[in-house]
Amino acid sequence: GVPLAPAGAPPPGAPAKPEFLKAQIEIVSGVHDDLGAARRELAELRDSVAEIAGEHGLAVLAAGTHPTADWRRDAQQTEAPRYDRVMDQLQMIGRRDMLCGLHVHVALPDPARRVELMGRMLPWLPLLLALSASSPFWAGIRTGLKAYRLSAYSELPRTGLPVAFADEAEYRAYVEAMARAGAIPDASYLWWAMRPSESHPTLELRAPDACPRLDDAIAIAALYRVLARRLYRTAPEGGDSPALAAAFAAENLWRAQRYGVQTSFVTRDGPEPVAALLERLLHETAEDAEILGCTAELARCSRIVADGTSADAQLAVYERHAEIAGHREALRAVSRALVEETRSGRRGPAEILPAVSACSIQPGGTPLPVPGG
Repeated sequence: GVPLAPAGAPPPGAPAKPEFLKAQIEIVSGVHDDLGAARRELAELRDSVAEIAGEHGLAVLAAGTHPTADWRRDAQQTEAPRYDRVMDQLQMIGRRDMLCGLHVHVALPDPARRVELMGRMLPWLPLLLALSASSPFWAGIRTGLKAYRLSAYSELPRTGLPVAFADEAEYRAYVEAMARAGAIPDASYLWWAMRPSESHPTLELRAPDACPRLDDAIAIAALYRVLARRLYRTAPEGGDSPALAAAFAAENLWRAQRYGVQTSFVTRDGPEPVAALLERLLHETAEDAEILGCTAELARCSRIVADGTSADAQLAVYERHAEIAGHREALRAVSRALVEETRSGRRGPAEILPAVSACSIQPGGTPLPVPGG
């Protein structure tokens, strides 16, 4: 029940506002075509929220899951008609929704093409998730996954990969049928990893975990933006059928959840490591990145792969402290590191990981060398 402004709860459309559960806060940037300006605004919002939280003896961290929060003890719903309706439907599953994601909206010149691009974007969702992985812990448990958040989130209905509709008309027919049947009030109750926004003329990315380091969030937003431009301006290439593309995407999304950037993705031609896939995409979208002015932000995506994600950093902190002080204190150390990283945007010197080698760690530990590496 911490107020987000001295006068109380913010008005609708405020840049910082309550979320479904009281332990969650959503911050929302304005519309930007300059990612540097977007970063500055989000940094100011994070600082403001952290300052207000600090006045109440609380701290703020940005991550897919909180290392020690337990839904059985800590989940309290925010009072609002929409949230009352959602909780009534979801019951215990709603209380377990102590999860935080990064949502990125990209406007297209023709919003009617959003459904088309949503289908063509499916193969890239696992990469966008892998880069953001920040949820290796759940309710005080080391999950063994790098991005556990989507596993918990999949308990909710209408989550996971979006349906590859044939066109806008088919998507609208689905939404209208669901609303007529009383299954959903409107399309904002479709909680897929990507969706056409109901309130904005955008295609909304929802797959990534929340990122402690704002620079990582901006890098992922930049990658999504240039990819959207590339797909919008090019005709669909021949290749996998929609069914096969969706099947590969589902498997690769799981691999991103399990192994983060230290994985390879399934393709017709064999495994493709994340590092190789990213470099191929950066090469293909270099012109788009230059036109959109975000080449520098995209370069950080390669650093995430080389240095490891937030999940890798969290696990390194945990292992170091667990050896000395045990499980509980190690989890507290991870939480402290996340708070500091969210506040400063930097990992402490002791938290920096060695560079990840250019290979993909498979189940069983077999390294797959990067093609040409």
